[in-house]
Order: sequence, then structure tokens, then C-alpha cells
Amino acid sequence: MNAAFERFTPRQRTYATAAAIALVSLATGYGLSMLGGDSSGEELGADTGCDEVLYWYDPMVPDQRFDEPGKSPFMDMQLVPKCAGGGAQAGEGVSISSTQVQNFGIRTAEAEYGVLEPDVSVTGTLAYNGSEVAIVQPRAGGFVQRTYGHAPQDLITRGAPIVDLLIPEWGGAQQEFLAVAATGDAALTNAARQRLRLLGMPEGVISSVARSGRPQSTITVTAPQSGAITSLGIRPGMTVMAGQSLAEISGYSPIWLEAAVPEALAGSARVGQPVSATLTAFPGERFAGRIIAILPSAQDTSRTITVRAAMLNPGLRLKPGMFAQVTLAPERRETLLVPSEAVIRTGE
Repeated sequence: MNAAFERFTPRQRTYATAAAIALVSLATGYGLSMLGGDSSGEELGADTGCDEVLYWYDPMVPDQRFDEPGKSPFMDMQLVPKCAGGGAQAGEGVSISSTQVQNFGIRTAEAEYGVLEPDVSVTGTLAYNGSEVAIVQPRAGGFVQRTYGHAPQDLITRGAPIVDLLIPEWGGAQQEFLAVAATGDAALTNAARQRLRLLGMPEGVISSVARSGRPQSTITVTAPQSGAITSLGIRPGMTVMAGQSLAEISGYSPIWLEAAVPEALAGSARVGQPVSATLTAFPGERFAGRIIAILPSAQDTSRTITVRAAMLNPGLRLKPGMFAQVTLAPERRETLLVPSEAVIRTGE
């Protein structure tokens, strides 16, 4: 080999020497890298934090076990030791670095017991209070002498005059009562007074006739309660009969709220249950009430159950016919709670 080397030109000898040096360097580096890999593996096996290692595994494939440490054949990550005491270097389950947690936007929360109140939101309409409706009727037939300018849907207060009626029948009966009272016979006077009552004459009119000594055949019919005039059937000069409906007055304080609850949610409604409502007329305000009745029949077209609630109406701000968004609060019950975004919905 030396003879062959001597036959090379000086330039060829230089190239051959450089190639030999390169080969020696590569061999030396490979050997050192192999030795370094072994020592790092030994250090990894020694620095496990376990008194005794049962096996090594990939957290992403925990069912596959390995006898020695190293890189996982499945993922680009180091194997994790399983300690004899039941622990692991990275803990049970999947270990995710803080960088991955930040990149994925992962957050954790504890499952805890609490009160679950899923609200039921439906639509509703305000209505007159059907339990506070007064029908105004005359107790005897007569003639309308005067009306007081009322019209349907007008607001009226209790005791306000509605109509003046002339009742001729009462005039003759009052004359007889005054004649009997003039005799001073108490028994006959009481009998005459009772006859006036049977004719439908109010006690106030009878007392007024007895004090003044003059017949009073014209009576003023007043409103028996406050509310809105939902029906008015009188005109000046008309003749009315006993028991004829002159007016209808409906109250709306408290006001009724009638909500349409779907059949699927009807089981969550009960009498006495609190409700709240919001109205377009009063943005940002919430009005409270309670269910007073669940109507017995369902609507054929919408398949809904009508739930009736009573709400206070101070100042009569709430008007019948207004549209409302109604929230029904179900019964309070304690259960295990988790964040809704943590639930995987499978459709089953």
C-alpha cells in the first residue's frame, strides 16, 4: 500500500490524506454518539422518581407495555414509567404540556353539587282579571234620564255614576211608605219599609225618603268596582228592564298573564309556581307573578297548554293585550353540576 501511495502525485496524496482523516472522524463521532445514547438512557431509567418500575408505557396508548425506557413507537414522546406503588412519573392518564394547554384553550373545572334551575321560556299575553268582573243591572224597570259620557274601554273608579234611571213604580210605593210612617204605627211602618226593599230599592234611598219626607223615583246607578268598562249598553232616553245588563266592568289589578306552554313542558308547570315576564313597553324591567290556574284543555292548532298567572299592577301600567316573554322557574333540586361545554352530546 505504501508503494501505491508513493506513486501518487503530491496533489493526490493530499486528497487521500484528507479522506482518511474524515473517515476516522466519522467513526469516532458515531462511537461517541452511541455511548452517549446509552448513558442518557441509563440516566432516564434511573431518574424515574419510583422505588421500583413495573413497566414503561405511552400515555396515548396505555395498554401497550415496554420493558425499557425510550421513545414511543406510536408518538414522538418518551415512554413513562409505571411505579410499583401505583403512581407514574407524569401521573395517571394523558399528560399535556402547559404549552399545548394554552394553544388548545383547554380549561378545567370541578364537578360539584348545586341547585339546577333550568328556566322555561314561553310567550304570553296580558288579559283582564276574569275573577273581578262586575255586571251593572237595574233592580227595577224604568227610563234612562241621563248618562255620564262613558264609552267602552274607559277607566272608571268605584262609586262613579254611570246612569240616572227614572223608576215610576218606586214613586207610588214611596208615597204609601210616607203615609204609613205619618200614622206613627211602628209595625206598619216596618212592613212598608220591607215592601220597598222587596221592590229592589237600595237602603240608602229608603233612608233618604224617610228623612226628607219626599218621594225619590230617580236613582243614580254607580260603578260597584274600579276597572275598565268592557261593555256599555245604555243610551239617553232608552227603556230598560229589571235585570238588563247596563254595563260590564272588568278589573286588571292584579292582572292576568296567560302563557302558552308546549305540551312537552306542561309537566314543569304547577299552581303556585313563580313566573317572571318582560314586556317590550318596559325594556329592562321584569314583572313577577305566580301561577293561579292551569287550564284543562290544550289548543288544537298549537298543541299548547294555557297557564294563567296573576301579577300585581301598581299604577295600572300593565295593559290587557300586551305581549310578554314569560319565564317559568321550575322546582329547585340539587344535583351534580358540570359546565355545559364539557358535555359531549351524542344525540341519544
